[in-house]
Amino acid sequence: MKQELRVIVSGGGTGGHIFPAVSIANAIKKQHPEADILFVGAEGRMEMTRVPAAGYPIKGLPICGFDRKNLLRNVSVLFKILKSRHLAKKIIKDFRPMVAVGVGGYASGPTLNMAAAMGIPTLIQEQNSYAGVTNKILAKKADKICVAYDGMERFFPKDKIIMTGNPVRQSLLNDKKIREEAVAEFGLDAQKKTILLIGGSLGAGTLNESVFDKLCTIAENENVQFIWQTGGYYYKDIQQRLKLVGQPKNLYVTDFISKMEDAYAVADLVISRAGASSISELCLLGKPVILVPSPNVAEDHQTKNALALVEKDAALYVKDAEAKQKLIPLALEAVTDETRLAELSKNIKTLAFTDSADKIAEEVYKLAMTYSERKK
Repeated sequence: MKQELRVIVSGGGTGGHIFPAVSIANAIKKQHPEADILFVGAEGRMEMTRVPAAGYPIKGLPICGFDRKNLLRNVSVLFKILKSRHLAKKIIKDFRPMVAVGVGGYASGPTLNMAAAMGIPTLIQEQNSYAGVTNKILAKKADKICVAYDGMERFFPKDKIIMTGNPVRQSLLNDKKIREEAVAEFGLDAQKKTILLIGGSLGAGTLNESVFDKLCTIAENENVQFIWQTGGYYYKDIQQRLKLVGQPKNLYVTDFISKMEDAYAVADLVISRAGASSISELCLLGKPVILVPSPNVAEDHQTKNALALVEKDAALYVKDAEAKQKLIPLALEAVTDETRLAELSKNIKTLAFTDSADKIAEEVYKLAMTYSERKK
């Protein structure tokens, strides 16, 4: 009989944290079907619906981030942190995990802190090229730190670091479609070059305004077509504005793309924010990309992610502040340059990790077995 394996996975907040977390859990389950996995997330955040949809139970903590603009509001934030630590301790006592995994996001702080304090081994996965504050703090007591970029010893103890890359959602690996089939799913023209514009799971205001600012330019370039994912937050407003000004025939608009494998198969060029999860997917698929880092993230880590690729001629780059003027013209120029697209595709593919989730799952299991031996 196989020894039981109990694992807590904590974190979330955005798809960039949730997709890797679920991929790690799936890899653990694939390697050890008997494993019992519990997620711990932040109440009211995406993970509270996305994780159950992926087939895993989740507990919520009343945790949130500090308000840097209104310091008085942080009194309630401190109370929530204390309450979250208390709840995390109870969850850990009840579930009795053999290892705790943190993927970033509010909930990972109190969960992994409490796990480490209770003698349970912890593993953190840092997705970005510039470590976040929470992970830098957690790293002091973490047993293993899985990273996706070189040079992370700037932030973490070198002897704890393992280069694994970032896990990506399984559907991208398992459900690859040929371009012609995917084009039909969107009702597009297989003969035209296609630009896919995605702003992350929540959408991106700058990217959306960059399209609006150049609607006439888009309409004039009939030999190129666009798939524009607006994000649910912006979708209704964009639909209303398009009714007033007119929607170009070569512009496909949607709030959310459920089958990203189809969208990637269609795309000759991608326009994207520079979140770590998105970059990992683009590397794995070898997609030419223009990265527009979000300025609204901690430590400006998306710019650092983007420049790590630009330095290796693996991506094009437009600053957020310059996107309205430069983004669409650059995209239209790049998508018709076959030589440049081929170079970008070749270079970005060299940065891909094909088995990240499996590698992390193996490290999780090693820590759990070490803990189990220690407890005997």
